[in-house]
Amino acid sequence: MTHDIKAVSAAFDIEGPFVSGGPYGTGHINDTYAVTFDQAQGPTRYILQRINHDVFKDPVQVMENIGRVTQHLRNKLTAAGVDDSDRRTLTLIPTRDGASYHVDTDGHFWRIYIFIEDAQTYDELETTHQAFEAAKAFGAFMKQLADLPGGPLAETIPAFHDTRARFDTLQAAIEADVCNRAADVAAEIAFANQREPMVDTLLDLQRAGRIPLVTTHNDTKLNNVMLDDATGEGICVIDLDTVMPGLALYDFGDMVRTAMRPCPEDETDLSKVVGRIEMFEAITQGYLATAGDALNATELDHLAFSARLITFEIGIRFLTDYLQGDVYFKTHRDGQNLDRTRVQFTMVKSMEQQADAMEQIVDTR
Repeated sequence: MTHDIKAVSAAFDIEGPFVSGGPYGTGHINDTYAVTFDQAQGPTRYILQRINHDVFKDPVQVMENIGRVTQHLRNKLTAAGVDDSDRRTLTLIPTRDGASYHVDTDGHFWRIYIFIEDAQTYDELETTHQAFEAAKAFGAFMKQLADLPGGPLAETIPAFHDTRARFDTLQAAIEADVCNRAADVAAEIAFANQREPMVDTLLDLQRAGRIPLVTTHNDTKLNNVMLDDATGEGICVIDLDTVMPGLALYDFGDMVRTAMRPCPEDETDLSKVVGRIEMFEAITQGYLATAGDALNATELDHLAFSARLITFEIGIRFLTDYLQGDVYFKTHRDGQNLDRTRVQFTMVKSMEQQADAMEQIVDTR
């Protein structure tokens, strides 16, 4: 689908004429563009996004959450005397009517953020320092939101990390087999079924009151932290659509999932898929440096397990989408979701093989 991003951008309160714009980033869900305006200080970039309302059923709710979160973070930064807050939290640009989003004539929801210059994200981490800094930023993000006023945020995707619900959805997709693909993925289905017992572990601990529900990011891929070009510091957590009540262990596990993987998410040569234990160590050290005193003993005891669980969860989500006809995650070629599934499941096996070493790293934190 093509969009008139010049016309959409005109709805927002931005000075100067529109110069150019085009697709930006590698996100699977929303449509993201970098747009440039000619302003007094020179060409100035912004991030324009169309919210995927097939995934986020209530975009207004999403934007209300983001507004609350970014304002709270800005207030924290101001109180701390930070002078570059526009680089350390996302900044929404209002529409000319003062709203945080624009609805176009086709019913699509749009938003614009200030572009954070001289920083970038990395789809594939190159160093343990990058992993440490990204994890440190996510840990600080969670702690900063611990006293978010106004009650719990809305659930923008209900049961987003409900691993039991994800597993049951997979079973329904296998049963329906709407694309006649189940027979071709018997090995992947068997792999998932063998690990069913793990899906209830954290949910049972939460129900028992042993781990708390807190405000979390819920999509802590390490390319959702911007790293400063000059210092390498993790300066800004982005992609806030799923910030809502969750478990700190889900955030930690998803960081490890992306950091330990040494190859693209859709790698076809599975011999390359061996978890990098040094990245697990860097993530553990970085996250605990900022969030460690906010975690209880049960959470600390399940850090390594959470990495296996969330990697498994993302694998069954990719497999479910493949069976359903690739309707959720963006794909650019046939079989891409299946390749993503196989990479996640191979990472689970690698983590299982390195479980003792991962536990030792946590124990000596």
